[in-house]
Amino acid sequence: MQNVKEYIAQHKDRFLQELIELLKIPSISADSAFSQDVLDTAEAVKKALEKAGCDLVEIHETDGYPIVYGEKILNTNLPTVLVYGHYDVQPPDPMDLWNSPPFEPVIKKTELHPEGAIFARGACDDKGQMYMHVKALEFMVKTDQLPCNVKFMIEGEEEVGSNNLSTYVSQNKEKLKNDIILISDTGMIANDVPSITTGLRGLSYVEVEVTGPNRDLHSGLYGGAVANPINILAKMIASLHDGNNHITIPGFYDKVQELSDEERAEMAKAPFSLEVYQKALDIDSVYGEKGYTTNERNSIRPTLDVNGIWGGYIGEGAKTVIASKAYAKISMRLVPNQDWREITELFKRHFESIAPKGVKVKVKPHHGGQGYVTPIDTDGYQAASKAYETTFGKKPIPQRSGGSIPIVSLFEKELDSKTILMGFGLDSDAIHSPNEHFGVWNYLKGIETIPYFYEYFTEMKKSS
Repeated sequence: MQNVKEYIAQHKDRFLQELIELLKIPSISADSAFSQDVLDTAEAVKKALEKAGCDLVEIHETDGYPIVYGEKILNTNLPTVLVYGHYDVQPPDPMDLWNSPPFEPVIKKTELHPEGAIFARGACDDKGQMYMHVKALEFMVKTDQLPCNVKFMIEGEEEVGSNNLSTYVSQNKEKLKNDIILISDTGMIANDVPSITTGLRGLSYVEVEVTGPNRDLHSGLYGGAVANPINILAKMIASLHDGNNHITIPGFYDKVQELSDEERAEMAKAPFSLEVYQKALDIDSVYGEKGYTTNERNSIRPTLDVNGIWGGYIGEGAKTVIASKAYAKISMRLVPNQDWREITELFKRHFESIAPKGVKVKVKPHHGGQGYVTPIDTDGYQAASKAYETTFGKKPIPQRSGGSIPIVSLFEKELDSKTILMGFGLDSDAIHSPNEHFGVWNYLKGIETIPYFYEYFTEMKKSS
């Protein structure tokens, strides 16, 4: 790949400004109030792919938000890379914790990003990382260095479960046919410690509702005499873990794959400072399942967490009330072999069974997906490893992630393709949180590294 650094240096300001303009659009798929913004973002992605050099770009309607498809086909005898990404973003709440408005991107220097970081919702997850691929294509096309075919599939529902993606994929297998799938929606260990994600956890997401009396009650007249749904919900949630932070749902661990001592020893070789980890989160101790390290707890072990809980009066001042209803949203991160539908049913059955008399319980499943482990002996992984080694000057470390990208297992099932997860973000980039950001260095490094993947993968496929 000749002159990639030179090309990036020449177009750096434009690359940043284009991303900033994309980040200004509040494409929040979870909130229907922003539906037009999500649609506008799809149009913006379409135009960006056209300008980058795709010969065909289409917006495909679904029962939800559209999927943007693009392609640059040089020769059907050449290998084909399918790039997946998403243009929707998480809600920015809580707004008062942002240091700058979430959809008014600003570049600020930080301790980890001395060259600056772009602060905005979606900066890292996933607009910034998705847009690296668009600019990498631009470089390869403009300099006549694209070595193979490329297809893009950019969706607008990843943050709400990719509900319509499976239908689209199953109905467009020939259009999406490829030799490897490339995704940048993960991270790496550090800017000086590159890594490739080789495993993802699955996900089961549910909402629970506890109902007590038929109306809100005066806490003086009724307190102590009827079940308080908020109190009951808190007790029920607390019972989902035991004293060792082991999940108490019967059957939950039946299919959990235990890693060997040798595999755990290999994981432990990854650089990790507990002191730095705690300092970054401003905590004085870590917390989790007994018998496992921090890096094991957040990658190879399943979890259950409350993502939101509400009920009763939460306004200013006091209101002495026993609420009629209480709610919570709960996510379970799953490891390979755990089926998300089965886990959802186990949760529902258990949660309903532990409800005391005096309340009624409803469990509403939202979405989920399977976990995924990718082998490291494939052409795809080796090409990615060589690409990182070329631009970072060191071999990347294979690493399992605690996050979930449910569609990865779908791709393997429907398209019979392996996925390579080339992430350039950092754990400290605050994705899904206030003050999300993405390092300028990381953004440009991704644009620099991705073209080498194309080059090395094409070489390997031709020689195999």
